[in-house]
Amino acid sequence: MEFKITQQGEVQVVHLLGDKLNAANSKVFRDALAPTFSAGGKFVLDLQNLGFMDSSGIGALLSCLRQANEAKGDIKLCNVQKPVQILFQLVRMNRVFDIHSTVTLAVEAYQNGTQ
Repeated sequence: MEFKITQQGEVQVVHLLGDKLNAANSKVFRDALAPTFSAGGKFVLDLQNLGFMDSSGIGALLSCLRQANEAKGDIKLCNVQKPVQILFQLVRMNRVFDIHSTVTLAVEAYQNGTQ
């Protein structure tokens, strides 16, 4: 799973470039981003390109959130595509993550103190 990190003020935006987060790549994703999330801070995961996720992908996202939270940080999600959105609703991930429709709205949620 490839990704690109950009900075918007004090928020790091992680753009996932692959279209799948599953058993085949979730460990690589988690391991590659562990140092970033473990450092703490405010993060937005842009899932615009992600059209498929399985339980391993969900586990990877939860691991990232746990790492960020342990370092007094947080992760918001944005641009969640319909198939992934449906999965999130089925397993109630929409109650775990703060989800926004765009990167801009997710970054603004930090600025407005919605954490």
